[in-house]
Amino acid sequence: METLEEVELCFPQLLNMSCKRPKRSHFEIIMSYIILSSIIVLSTTLNLLVIITISHFKQLHTPTNLLLLSLAVSDFFVGLLMFFQIMLIDGCWYLGTFICMLYTCLGYIITSTSVGNMVLICADRYVAICHPLHYSTKVTQKRVQVCVSLCWICSIIFQILVLKDNFEQPGSAISCIGECVAVSNYIAELADLILSFIGPVIVIIVLYMRVFVVAVSQARAMRSHIVAVTLQGSVKVNVKKSEIKAARTLGVVVVVFLICLCPYYIVFLSAQDAIINASSSFVICMLYFNSCLNPIIYAFFYPWFRKCIKLIVTLEILRPDSCEANIL
Repeated sequence: METLEEVELCFPQLLNMSCKRPKRSHFEIIMSYIILSSIIVLSTTLNLLVIITISHFKQLHTPTNLLLLSLAVSDFFVGLLMFFQIMLIDGCWYLGTFICMLYTCLGYIITSTSVGNMVLICADRYVAICHPLHYSTKVTQKRVQVCVSLCWICSIIFQILVLKDNFEQPGSAISCIGECVAVSNYIAELADLILSFIGPVIVIIVLYMRVFVVAVSQARAMRSHIVAVTLQGSVKVNVKKSEIKAARTLGVVVVVFLICLCPYYIVFLSAQDAIINASSSFVICMLYFNSCLNPIIYAFFYPWFRKCIKLIVTLEILRPDSCEANIL
């Protein structure tokens, strides 16, 4: 049997009231710090670049880019929340019950908002490709602003309801000092599973599949029309390349989204309680890592973004008339 001297406690002075610090190798701890720090730097830096770019340049103030801006804001805050995750590398929570509940609630809210933003982006692209003639009337700047605001408000209200037991009795589920625990009842977990995971995944897959089918059919129709009129060889190659590029982009978006979210919900919703501690750091890192990939997937593929980065790095963005620059 282990004695108190053989067990490393989070708070040695509290003896039996303190949580036990999990045993980890020095290599594992160092690697965890490196990985989490890298995610923080990438997520905050890349998303901050997107935020500055879309907010500053007036030519980018479009409904679609407003959705990208909202996504970048939520992903930026996800990166900031990773600072708290670094504190859990050694398996102990030192910031008290209130900060634990605040961190947990913000994590749920921001992640839910990020998922909602992705759904809105899918809907925007669906209308743009499947109903291009009605896009300018259906998707307006004001409507997008309303949708983005509702996305944030609904995420805040919903996640507060899911975690309301933690606010009514903060720390009631904590078995020892040095633990950060978030609990919710079965109904709340089921609602969160459906509204924050299953529902968005179904919507994204259905919309993207529809977009892909329409894009391929339009490309084939265009190929048939152009081939009948002009050079067959070169047009065929170009169209095939566009079809492959569309398939690859849509596939990456859906697969990356599922890969990052599935482990989180499988681990957390299969347990009786959703315990946020060092043992769950891997699935949380997977979830947060998606915030690093979003600006790459949704922004780095745009030529105007690379041009804006150059303007930011060279400090030309500080010029009084830089917001009027032609970057498209």
